[in-house]
Amino acid sequence: MTEDQLDKFDQRILAELQQDGRLKNQELAECIGLSPAACWRRVKTLEEAGVIKNFTALVDPQKVGQPLCVLVMITLLRHSIDNTLEFEEKILRYPEVLQCYSTTGNSDFVLRVVIEDMAAYDRFLNEKIFTLQGISQVNSNFALREIKNETAIPIKAFPVTEKPG
Repeated sequence: MTEDQLDKFDQRILAELQQDGRLKNQELAECIGLSPAACWRRVKTLEEAGVIKNFTALVDPQKVGQPLCVLVMITLLRHSIDNTLEFEEKILRYPEVLQCYSTTGNSDFVLRVVIEDMAAYDRFLNEKIFTLQGISQVNSNFALREIKNETAIPIKAFPVTEKPG
């Protein structure tokens, strides 16, 4: 499913579910003006197409003892498929790493790490990151405070014809 296949009902479903993923199908159907059966079919289609990846709860890191947020820029020694794949496979196993991006610019990867404190971050670096093969440089930026942290992807209106129910 591509963006040009999303009609206004699909767009509204995505917008509503991003605001409240716990909406019951009946409530969602009423919000967007579809029958519950048609709404359910559309949500299932969006899930099967991978447009909706998951339903989850957003947890406050402070309230679960993980207040330290670190943006970690990592540069590899050499750019080879083996080094990159090994790095990516290991990073996927680290629960402290909430996001990992392969990037252009001064670093090869940027990680967002959420962890309990500086001592735990020091252990994370020494026991996990610094043991990875092919690491050239690691730079850590500590978040002082959170200004914006959104999870909803902006859903733009596409000029397509309406598909009923």
